[in-house]
Amino acid sequence: MLYQLYEAQRSLMEPFADLASVMARSFNNPLLPLAHLPQAQRLAAGYALLHRLGKDYEKPEFGIRTVPVDSVDIAIHERVEMELPFCQLRRFKRFSDDTATLAKLKGQPVVLIVAPLSGHYATLLRDTVRTMLRDHKVYVTDWKNARTVPLSEGEFHLDDYINYVQAFIRYLQGGYGNCHVMSVCQPTVPVLAAVSLMASKGERLPLSMTMMGGPIDARRSPTAVNNLAMTKSYEWFENNVIYRVPSSFPGAGRRVYPGFLQHAGFVAMNPEHHAKSHYDYFEHLLKGDDASAEAHRTFYDEYNAVLDMDADYYLETIQTVFQDFKLVNGTWDVKDSDGQIRRVRPQDIRDTALLSVEGELDDISGAGQTQAVHALCTGVPEARKHHYEAQGAGHYGIFSGRRWREKVYPTVREFILAHNAPTKPSGGRAAKSTEPSPS
Repeated sequence: MLYQLYEAQRSLMEPFADLASVMARSFNNPLLPLAHLPQAQRLAAGYALLHRLGKDYEKPEFGIRTVPVDSVDIAIHERVEMELPFCQLRRFKRFSDDTATLAKLKGQPVVLIVAPLSGHYATLLRDTVRTMLRDHKVYVTDWKNARTVPLSEGEFHLDDYINYVQAFIRYLQGGYGNCHVMSVCQPTVPVLAAVSLMASKGERLPLSMTMMGGPIDARRSPTAVNNLAMTKSYEWFENNVIYRVPSSFPGAGRRVYPGFLQHAGFVAMNPEHHAKSHYDYFEHLLKGDDASAEAHRTFYDEYNAVLDMDADYYLETIQTVFQDFKLVNGTWDVKDSDGQIRRVRPQDIRDTALLSVEGELDDISGAGQTQAVHALCTGVPEARKHHYEAQGAGHYGIFSGRRWREKVYPTVREFILAHNAPTKPSGGRAAKSTEPSPS
């Protein structure tokens, strides 16, 4: 009933949020009498804040139209390259009319960025994607909101997540010969499992894996997030955070961990910070500081946009990663895409270079949790392993913002380049495009 009550409340609040937006614009419009009333600017700011607090936040766009490459603006065309029930493989195709630039783009590495499925949309990695596009052909996993997936599409388990990653890797290998894989936060664990299973079966492996701020071994330096997952039982999560999607959505009846509950958890981790941020937004509006107000809107448009996660996937992740530690204990069995149950063996990986990235101040994935991947991948030569700690960076700082662009990204770029091998199309769909000047 909680989900239904939330939706009823949201429906009731929506017209008031819309009214607040209208009032804010009215008090700001010099052509209207309201703008000339005493305290008009303060009233406009107040209504604008009420609108932000009460509005419904939908999935944002990536909105990447161009990227600079050697002082040349490269056009970006975003398109869905592969469609699965719970995820889209999204491509950011680059175009240029400059012959020299085009030749450079065509020879650059292919990178699959596996985005988190942990509450926010893949657009949380917008800065990651935009920056990577300078020197790479970029694909990203765009996970769907589970409440939009009809029950007829079946269940979605952690094993399915792993099989999806394998399917995307094989797809890019079929088009380009090979690829690099980059995982941010939550997907570090299933990505390592996916590549491990491919190695055990003797399949061609990605040229490199970049693991960023993820809970490979959540026992190390546990954070508040880790402690919650470790101290509450599987049954507690199933009984307290799992609800069925209301009838007003395509996924009606599906068991999910609702986005609004996840958002409440995000805010509860640091309520004082968010309260201050909203008060600062009000102050920025009063002072006419449009740049700071827009920065607030941009951040919270992303932060407040959340998705529902399928219950099976969520509960299995909690149990596998944070309670039983199956990856590091060597006890993880996965139902592979061929229907066979296989043991995850990271030690079977030999040909894939390995980069781990952590933030010095990360309060989501603690120190050493990501670096633990090196101890698991004993088959990878030490010369092909590298660990980087971003000084002064928190969790989001390792993949977004100034520290990502100036400190972390150069390390990632050079690592991928150092382990990139010449590739050639092998007839896959990714190599068949007839669009002009692609990359």
